[in-house]
Formats: sequence, C-alpha cells, structure tokens
Amino acid sequence: MSPAFGKCWDPTGNRWGIPTYPWRFAPDGLATRRQLRACGKRPGGQAIAAQVMRQRRGGGVSVAYLYRLDHAKPVRPMTPAKQVALAKAMTARRTCPNCQTDAEYCIPRSLGMCIPCAYPSDEQRTA
Repeated sequence: MSPAFGKCWDPTGNRWGIPTYPWRFAPDGLATRRQLRACGKRPGGQAIAAQVMRQRRGGGVSVAYLYRLDHAKPVRPMTPAKQVALAKAMTARRTCPNCQTDAEYCIPRSLGMCIPCAYPSDEQRTA
C-alpha cells in the first residue's frame, strides 16, 4: 500500500472526522453531487456521509464529499417562471453592452464586451 493511499484510508472516521476513502474506492451506495445529478437526484438536506480524497501532484489533497443514495431526493422540476428567468439571464450574458448585439456566445467577463468590440483593429485588417 502506498503512503498516499494509507493517508486517505480512514473508513471509521478516526483521523478526519468522517469516513474517508481513497479516490475510486468509496463503497456502493455513496455518490458525489455530480454523480447524484447525473442520476436525476440531489442531496436533499442530508448530512455528508463520507469523503473521497486523493493527493495532488504539486502537494495538497483533493476532496469530494459523498452522500447516501438512499436518502437522496429527486431533482425539482423546472418551473415556467424559472425557465423565463434563465432565458433572460442567458440573453443578458450574450448581449454586448458596447454594440447591443447578440454575440451568439457568452461574452467573456475578462473583456466585458464581444470580441469584435474588444479588438476592432483585428477585424478591420481581415475585412
């Protein structure tokens, strides 16, 4: 057993406070939030049941919390009002504040405007 594996193996929870398993060694019946979402479920207010841990190359550890599948609840359905709000938010993310056109992609937050407005000289040279 490697030293990294041994640091992450704590099924009783004595060392880390909650049961801890190495990456990909969690027992059946436990899932991360992403795995729950892929199954159409959500944690539903339950407490964290365990965690999986792995060592990073540059030092430190990555941790993912696990939830019990039998206590997970189904994902709430999208309401019409929520759909409208989401459509408005996506439209706002795609509309350039400089030229007021739909960029057909989400405007980069680092630029704050669409690519042609941010780099006008590049477009003029290619045209």
